[in-house]
Amino acid sequence: MPLVTNPILEQLTQHRSIREFEDQPLSPHQVTELVNAAQHASTSTFSQQYSIVSVTDPAKLHAIAEVTGHRWMVNGGHYFVMVADQYRNLKIAKAHGIDPHMLHSTDKFLASVFDTAIATENIMVAAEGMGLGGTIMGSVLNNPRKMIELLNLPEMTFPLLGIALGYPKDKPELKPRLPKASMHFENQYDLGANFDQELTDYDQLIREYYQSRSTNGRSETFSHHIVSELSGNRNLRSDLFAMIQAQGLMTH
Repeated sequence: MPLVTNPILEQLTQHRSIREFEDQPLSPHQVTELVNAAQHASTSTFSQQYSIVSVTDPAKLHAIAEVTGHRWMVNGGHYFVMVADQYRNLKIAKAHGIDPHMLHSTDKFLASVFDTAIATENIMVAAEGMGLGGTIMGSVLNNPRKMIELLNLPEMTFPLLGIALGYPKDKPELKPRLPKASMHFENQYDLGANFDQELTDYDQLIREYYQSRSTNGRSETFSHHIVSELSGNRNLRSDLFAMIQAQGLMTH
C-alpha cells in the first residue's frame, strides 16, 4: 500500500525560523485567524491562562527590539507578545468570593506557562499554513520589567514569548535536529552507551550545516553552542525569579 502524504506532518518537519520579511503587513483578518488558532490550543483544565498582545505601535516595537537585541523584528508583518495570565482568573475568583491563594502557586504559574507555550506553537503552525514564516522569541525575557511597563501588564501576568511573523523573504536551509536515539526513549530515560558517538556525529553534521548554508556561515557544533550558552553572561536574566514573584506569581 503506498504511503499517504500527510500535509500537516510535512509542514511540521519543514519548520525553520524566518528573520527576513517582505515589506507587507498581515491583514486584520489574518491576525484574527491566528488568534483564533491560538484559542483552540490545548489548555490546562480549560483555565485558558494566557493572553496575547498585538504590538502595532512603532515606538513600542522599537523598544521591544532594544530589549530583545533583534532589530530585524520591526520589519515583520506582525508582532505578538504571549503573556502568562492569572489576572483574569483572579478577577473571577474575587467576584465570586473565592480565596485566590491557589492562583499564586508554582503549580498555577507552570500551568499558565504551558498554556502560553502551546498557544504560541499553534500560532506558528497556523502562520506557516497561511504561507507566512516567523520566529518565536524568548529574548523578551532579557528585560521583563521593561516589557511589563511597555505593555501595561497588571499583577498576576508575565511576558513569556514574542512572535515575529511575516511573509518570508528567503528560505533558510533546514537545521538538523538531534538524533532520535538521543532524545526519544522507551519506558525510561536512557541516553545509552552510544551517546558520545551519536553526539560526535551530530556535531559534525551541525558543523557542515553552518559551513554550507547560504547566510551567516560559521564554524560551530552543537556541543560548542551549548557550552557557549552556559558560559555567557551569568547576570543576564538573573532577576527573572524576583520579577515573577513581584507580579504575584509563583509565591508558594
